[in-house]
Amino acid sequence: MRLTTDPPRGKTAFTRPRRGCVELSAYLEAHTPKGSHDPTLLRKEHMVGFVTDQRHHAEHGLKPLGVHHKVHQRGGPADVTKVQVAGIFSATRHVLRAAMDAGETERIGLARQFVVALPSGGNVRGKRRRPFADEAARALADEANLTRLDSTDVDDRGLRDIWETIVVTGRRASEVLTLRLNCIGRYKKLPLLWHDQTKVGQLDEGIRISERIYQRIEARQERTRARFAQRHGRPPTPAEELELALFPRRTANRSGVKSVSYGWFHTLFHAWVLTLDIPHTVAHQARHTLATNLLKAGANLSQIKRYLGQVSDAMAEHYAHIANTDPRLSDALQTVWVSGPGSLEPGIVLSGGEPMTRQEAEAMLVDLTHRSTPAEGGFCTFQPVVDGGACPWNLNCHHNCDKFVMTGADLVYWHRKREHWRMLAEGAPDPATRDYLHQHFDPTARAIDGRERALAAVGLLEEALSLDLRRPQDYYGRVWSAAFRAGELAHQQDDFEAELDDLSSQAS
Repeated sequence: MRLTTDPPRGKTAFTRPRRGCVELSAYLEAHTPKGSHDPTLLRKEHMVGFVTDQRHHAEHGLKPLGVHHKVHQRGGPADVTKVQVAGIFSATRHVLRAAMDAGETERIGLARQFVVALPSGGNVRGKRRRPFADEAARALADEANLTRLDSTDVDDRGLRDIWETIVVTGRRASEVLTLRLNCIGRYKKLPLLWHDQTKVGQLDEGIRISERIYQRIEARQERTRARFAQRHGRPPTPAEELELALFPRRTANRSGVKSVSYGWFHTLFHAWVLTLDIPHTVAHQARHTLATNLLKAGANLSQIKRYLGQVSDAMAEHYAHIANTDPRLSDALQTVWVSGPGSLEPGIVLSGGEPMTRQEAEAMLVDLTHRSTPAEGGFCTFQPVVDGGACPWNLNCHHNCDKFVMTGADLVYWHRKREHWRMLAEGAPDPATRDYLHQHFDPTARAIDGRERALAAVGLLEEALSLDLRRPQDYYGRVWSAAFRAGELAHQQDDFEAELDDLSSQAS
């Protein structure tokens, strides 16, 4: 076995190529001369036949050709799906191409045309998990049903605690199953859960949890410590507690560091769900249910991705679709405008300062949808120009006009401008020229900083950084609906600087 410092995050890297090779072998055994035992007889048409057969199985939901190590929980092998076929093609193609590059196919006489006829599986999306229906959610949270779930855990390994933690935190089942004993703590009296969100054993991600779940985990900690003391005749040391599993498995686990398996959890959970008389339900739907509830409560996608961690682009698009169907979330999807550098007091932010509150930012929002006209890098709010008149300042928007505002959608544009000016200044032939360029761009830089701070206050900074108006489709996003008045933003900044001065005085 080749050792590496960057191992695969799961067993899929091994099981998928194995499945692909088993399926290919089973097809060739039945449809090629000498059952494919003579590689020199394999041709392009044999691989094309395999591809066609696999797609036929997926289209009609047939059983797989080969015998695989994993069968469906309800008995017998699962039907072939388009996602499985895509994985089979990609994994088998990787195996064959690697063998061809290494010269192995040439050594055994396997034709190149046979290998290259296998297409890549591409990026096929599987069926999206739906949130729990109301009926299912009530049944899964019913106290009597949860008591029955707990009764199935005859060895008291924490089955109910696992399920309730998954529901409340939206963590993946694997992230909860592998929790360590010292996975909770308080920071400024707030209960936090520390877990491995990276899937590679780094227990460095903390999220806030409810007091009820915190107390359940505390009780589970005591039971796990008691189990360790019963086995070893002493309580675990602080060093041992760092390694102990919160939910230890029963067998082959004398040291207590091995967690219960997903198979154990899934078997008991699935058997419990079958007794509830609800539609087919899996534990992972709790994650999507929490995300949907966060959307309905007004959270934006950036906040959800930060809380849930590693939300795929496809799932984020699904959440965005849900969000767009809920009119209550329109405020969370709007961007922010701030005053331009030509104003008397452009927004200025000192690095490392505390952001303004959401209430303060929303109080300064101004609807400029019908009182503005587009300008380069922002919008003009001078009413004669908006009504169709000529600009009295000869379109000198960026430095001399206090009627110019910069939108959140233009943030990337102004970032490029800032970098351009910095390069010019640093490449100046003498210090005087460099200082002049820095001073000339300083009002614009202050306005950029003020806008970033305002966007961060309403949780939209990441979304603004992802927009680039060089892509035409971005012009049709809902990014022109709110702005900050220059005077109000500057007044808020004065208060902020006054607070900093007070803090500095206290520190000195």
